[in-house]
Amino acid sequence: MIKTDIKIPVNAELRKCFPCDGEDIYKMLLTIPADENGFINDVFGKTFDEYKLFLQKQYESSMQVGLSDGWKVPQTTYWLYVDGVPVGISKVRHFLTDALLKQGGNIGYAIAPQYRGMGYGNLLLRMTLMECAAMGLKQVLVTVHSSNIPSIKTALANGGKIEKEENGRKYIWIDVPKS
Repeated sequence: MIKTDIKIPVNAELRKCFPCDGEDIYKMLLTIPADENGFINDVFGKTFDEYKLFLQKQYESSMQVGLSDGWKVPQTTYWLYVDGVPVGISKVRHFLTDALLKQGGNIGYAIAPQYRGMGYGNLLLRMTLMECAAMGLKQVLVTVHSSNIPSIKTALANGGKIEKEENGRKYIWIDVPKS
C-alpha cells in the first residue's frame, strides 16, 4: 500500500529525457557520483558533448521495443524538477530479464547530493511510479544495497515490500498504483 500522504507539490514536475535537454541537467548529473549505491551515472566526469550523446542514447532506449543486443531492455529516463531546478533522476526499465531480476530491477533513482534529506527521493519515486502506471506496469522491482537506508525507507514509504535480502541487496517489490 502506497502512503497517500505523499503529496506532489505544485512546484514539482517529472520530465522525460529528450536529446535537447540543457546545461541545467548536465550540471546536476556532474554532482551525482558515477556509481553510488549501484546507481550508474554515465555522465559523471564527461564533457558536455558526451552528455549530449548520452541524452540521444537515453531517448533512443525509451523508444526501443524488446531486447537490444540480446540483453538491453527499453529504459526511459526522467528528471525531477522542483521550482524549475533539476534535483534528481530516475530510470524505468520497461520489463525485466532474468539478469535484471537478480541485479538492477525496474527502477533506479538518485537525488543530487545538495538536495538530499528534503523528501525529494520519496517524491521522485512516487512520480516515477505514476509513469510506470501509464506504461501499463502492475508491479516493479527495486534492488537496493542493504546499507542504503534512505533508499530502502523511500521504497517502503512508496508501498514496497521486501521480498528477500541476498548478496548485499534488498529486493523490494512495489505494486504500481492505478493511474
